[in-house]
Amino acid sequence: MKSPVIKRSIVIAGHKTSVSLEDAFWRGLKDIAVGRRTTLSDLVASIDSGRRHGNLSSAIRLFVLDYFQAHTDGNGERGNGDGDQGDGPKSHRRLVAMGSVADAPALRPE
Repeated sequence: MKSPVIKRSIVIAGHKTSVSLEDAFWRGLKDIAVGRRTTLSDLVASIDSGRRHGNLSSAIRLFVLDYFQAHTDGNGERGNGDGDQGDGPKSHRRLVAMGSVADAPALRPE
């Protein structure tokens, strides 16, 4: 049976590293990068620089999860865009409290 976790190489901050993620997290990460008009490498670099402990793959999973939770209405449906969906900074503070990302504005869901 093939593992659902796929290891991919990515260049961040000028050095090559590998990250193991499920396809759903890779797709989510790419969607976030496109939405923010940034490169995948730059987005991963910002996640990497903000994590306090744990491995990069875990930090990426938590970031993607937090991003999409902040952009739903609480029932798994996308919010209507008027700011009433998830509270991005509150969700971000929850991740900071867990020690997964630093309190950096670049990592807050938009």
